[in-house]
Amino acid sequence: MKLIIGLIIVSSAVFGGFMLAGGHMLALYQPAEYIIIGGGALGAFIIANPPRVIMAAFKGVPALLKGAKYNKQTYMELLALMFNLFGKARKEGLMALESDIDEPEQSEIFTAYPKLMSNHHLIEFICDYLRLMVGGNMNAFEIEQLMDVELETHHHEISQPSHAVTIASDGLPGFGIVAAVMGVVVTMGYISEPPEVLGMKVAAALVGTFLGILLAYGFVGPMASAMSSREEEEGKLLECAKICIMATLNGYTPQIAVEFGRKALYSHNRPGFLELEEYIKEQKK
Repeated sequence: MKLIIGLIIVSSAVFGGFMLAGGHMLALYQPAEYIIIGGGALGAFIIANPPRVIMAAFKGVPALLKGAKYNKQTYMELLALMFNLFGKARKEGLMALESDIDEPEQSEIFTAYPKLMSNHHLIEFICDYLRLMVGGNMNAFEIEQLMDVELETHHHEISQPSHAVTIASDGLPGFGIVAAVMGVVVTMGYISEPPEVLGMKVAAALVGTFLGILLAYGFVGPMASAMSSREEEEGKLLECAKICIMATLNGYTPQIAVEFGRKALYSHNRPGFLELEEYIKEQKK
């Protein structure tokens, strides 16, 4: 919804202002310029990126229509999941978690949170490091280093689509200039025509520059920024899980471990201490 509102505001401001200044919308209808800019940018995008990034980018743009991927409720569910796992390990021993982490889709603890279960990266991350804790062959420092490497790799991987779209956005003004220059070349063939004919040809060429800049800074660039924000949200989910696990490894109780994770959240998604405590109690009922 936010994406649609933003696109409407940009379009209304730009084209509305153009018409108020006495411009005619039909003057902007230049199919040749659209083909040069759109086709050139799409071709360069395909050349620059591997198929998986291209597919992820095309999926990422429509996903912006759905709004925020994670909210306060999601983080409360994550913290409750971590609390239940750590609570079971504290009462029954780490070995009691073996069946849960080997088959999380069959675990009563994991399946109580279907939204989290749909995020296979998160569930795999939690299970992998709980498995290392159960194995007992690595100390806390080594596990934290391994976590940092994985988080850095994951961040690099999920940020590739937005980075690719950003680069495409940066190239659009250049393709607009290409379209304008080619329009001027065409105009040179009409140099002996009356001024009104030359004026129409020059205006058509300038549409290319206008369109390239508008698409870059009014549409594609902001979409790339929005995609980057969604990717950061997923990274924060994994970071919260990491902090909870590290607190447990360092000997803190489940209540304190999830408090460490709660403090790592952004303020707009961070539940209050009593709010989280009440939510966990309700989950136990």
